[in-house]
Amino acid sequence: MAMRFVVQHLYLVCMACLFTAFFGLILGAVAYMFKWIRSFILGVVDVLQTIPVLALLGVIMLFFGASSTTVIIGIVLYSLLPVVRNTYTGLETVDPGVKEAAQGMGMNRWQRLFKIELPLAFPMVFTGIRIAVVTSIGIAVFGAVVGGGGLGSTINRAILIQDMDTLMKATLMLMAMAMVFDFGMSIIEKRLQAR
Repeated sequence: MAMRFVVQHLYLVCMACLFTAFFGLILGAVAYMFKWIRSFILGVVDVLQTIPVLALLGVIMLFFGASSTTVIIGIVLYSLLPVVRNTYTGLETVDPGVKEAAQGMGMNRWQRLFKIELPLAFPMVFTGIRIAVVTSIGIAVFGAVVGGGGLGSTINRAILIQDMDTLMKATLMLMAMAMVFDFGMSIIEKRLQAR
């Protein structure tokens, strides 16, 4: 098993998770701030989660071709749910007394969001990001079907030629990556919650 496939896999996951965190935070905050679009945003991210990964990648491939871009977009769309939901829920559960105190200090709606509510909600937001990262490691395997590379290519080839040794190594590598990311991010999460 070549290390370049591991590096490709990490690249796909890291790029997708950066975009997921960025767009997930924005969509979660918009859902919290504007009631008229809340049900639409939360409904769309729920529906995206129900679409089979291969079908989603196939549709995206029609527009972006068989490439790593298709895989990254697919992972982002599939991983939005935990980040959007946790951002919305985290902001919604900030102590109303804190919100009122900030309002009493003369802060407008946006100042309260960025200076008070988001920092207080961030531990829950980070939990959503952690779930998205760990999920993305597994989803990225399907990227091999649309020319995305990564460990999915190694696994597909190993299945085709019945190379059980390579298949086991690639699977163990995926498991190790998921466990390392999950463990590392859980430590950060505990520190955020302690603060």
